Amino acid sequence: MGENKLQDENKMGVMPVNRLLLTMSLPMVISMLVQALYNVVDSIFVAMINENALTAVSLAFPVQNLLIAVGSGVGVGINALLSRSLGQKDQKKVNHIAAQGLFLILLCFLVFLLFGFIGVHVFMRGQTDIEQIVNYGDVYLRICCIGSFGILFQLTFEKLLQSTGRTFYTMITQGLGAVANIILDPILIFGLLGMPRLGVAGAAVATVLGQIFAAFLALNFNLKKNHDIQFSIKGFRPNRRLIVSILYIGVPSILMMAISSVMTFGLNKILIAFSSTAVAVFGVYFKLQSFIFMPVFGLNNGMVPIVAYNYGARHEQRIHKTIRYSVFYAVGIMAIGVILFQMIPGPLLQLFSASENMLSIGVPALRIISIHFVLAGFCIIANSVCQALGLSVYSLVVSLMRQLIVLLPAAWLLSLSGNVNLVWWAFPIAEFVSVVLCVLFLRKTLKKIKKDM
Repeated sequence: MGENKLQDENKMGVMPVNRLLLTMSLPMVISMLVQALYNVVDSIFVAMINENALTAVSLAFPVQNLLIAVGSGVGVGINALLSRSLGQKDQKKVNHIAAQGLFLILLCFLVFLLFGFIGVHVFMRGQTDIEQIVNYGDVYLRICCIGSFGILFQLTFEKLLQSTGRTFYTMITQGLGAVANIILDPILIFGLLGMPRLGVAGAAVATVLGQIFAAFLALNFNLKKNHDIQFSIKGFRPNRRLIVSILYIGVPSILMMAISSVMTFGLNKILIAFSSTAVAVFGVYFKLQSFIFMPVFGLNNGMVPIVAYNYGARHEQRIHKTIRYSVFYAVGIMAIGVILFQMIPGPLLQLFSASENMLSIGVPALRIISIHFVLAGFCIIANSVCQALGLSVYSLVVSLMRQLIVLLPAAWLLSLSGNVNLVWWAFPIAEFVSVVLCVLFLRKTLKKIKKDM
């Protein structure tokens, strides 16, 4: 082959589809579960400080979610383009995509660094005037933004490993990063082992250090194990065409998760009109549901490069099989989540030192919101198929419709009743609308595949 050709056929084009999907997804499912565990443990320790600390972390969540959105979205763009180039066996383009992606994520970090210095207080003050909550949120969020290069580069380096099928190494990076966070949390929050007692700041420092550790691990694995990509900064220049291509695929994904941040911010504003406890319940829900959604996102991350690779390699049947298996597994995982949230909501909330007031709000909240989980499993897979084939605008429309056009207005209208329990019904209502759109868009995407083949 020529110098711009890859020497060997990647496993994504030859391994039996079900085994391939499980091989690529299971490591990420496991690592995502560990990620969910550290998110929950982080909040459990914060809740031990007091309920206002838990509320502050919940109010900071939209910006943290935006950080993940940017890192994941740029990664999605890199992943899709790089996997497609692997399928086309264009080595030179593979290397260029990786380099341009890393440059782009560096620019993103500089934006969040600036926000950490000048925007955090305004953001927290815009949500509540409870002084202790504002102070907790200021400290926590500022540290997360200033140290955000950890999560941004961790996500990018992990996407490079995923795009070449080396998902086992992302399990290690995410898992060890999460374990580091879990170990550091009590030490830094409560001042164990001779360390100063940092409180909420300790939770933020533990999070940032865990992410930086994971980023360095992921970089090391890329340099030593990811032979499908050759990294070099020699002669590097920003390539506007490739950066635009990455953003063309990645920005809709960023916007979809950014929409989630806007939704969370808006819903927090609606809920805090009832009580700060309602906001804390919403924050706890997000931590708990990550145990259900994170494995589906792990499955999803394993699916995307398979679909993109086989689209580039023109293997139509392998694409269809991958989608069918992915939907089956996603819906199954979500069904387990529904059972857990319906049967044991009280014990789940007690993990966060829930007061009687929090239980009275939280138990019906978990039961009502979880009704939509199974539909959400299908929608996650359908949206990601569209993204993998460069049709991210479909996913953006679904996300916009579900979270801003339906969910937030529905939550506001239901809040006018004066009954906070009715607000939670906005989630199932919005998911029903999104599943209808997902079915329509997935059918159009499958027709595009057939036409292109």
